[in-house]
Amino acid sequence: MNNFKEMYDGDMHRYGPNGIQRFCRKFSYYLRKTSSCKNKVLQKYYHLRFRLICNKHGIEISPYTRIGKGLYIGHPYNITINKNAILGKNVNIHKGVTIGQENRGTRKGTPTIGNEVWIGINSTIVGNITIGDDVLIAPNSYVNCNVPSHSIVIGNPCKIIPKDNATEHYINNLA
Repeated sequence: MNNFKEMYDGDMHRYGPNGIQRFCRKFSYYLRKTSSCKNKVLQKYYHLRFRLICNKHGIEISPYTRIGKGLYIGHPYNITINKNAILGKNVNIHKGVTIGQENRGTRKGTPTIGNEVWIGINSTIVGNITIGDDVLIAPNSYVNCNVPSHSIVIGNPCKIIPKDNATEHYINNLA
C-alpha cells in the first residue's frame, strides 16, 4: 500500500487550498493513518478516532477498503461502502451513496471502480461489476452492470451513454 503522506496529501489536494473542511482533514487523516500504520496500538487508536468521525456523519466504511489517493467526499452523510469494494484514484462520492455487495447470482461480489469517477447523490452501485475510468454516475442511479470507460450512467435501470471526457469540470484538482 502507498505511504500515508502520499495518500493524505493526494486527498487534501483534491479539496483545494480554500476548500478544506474540518471533516475532510480529519476523515482523510484517520482513514489513511489506520490503513498504513504498522504499530498495532497506534492503529487501534487511529481506528477508534476514525470510527467516531464516521459515526458522527453516518458513514459506513472500513479503513481497510482499498481506496486510491485523491478521495473526495462532497457531502459526508449517509455513505455506505462495502469493505471489499475497490476504488481508484480521484473518486468523488456524494451523500447517500451506497457501494455494496450482491449476495447471489452472476454478479455475486463487490464493485471495482476505476479512476476519475464521479458518483452522484443517492446513487447505488452493487455486485461484482467494473466501473471504468472517467465515468460520471448521475444522481439517483442504480448501477448493477459493467460500465465502460468514458461514459455517463443515468437512471434505474442504468442507461449508459458513451462520452469522451465524461467527468470534465466535475473532477477537479487531480491528485
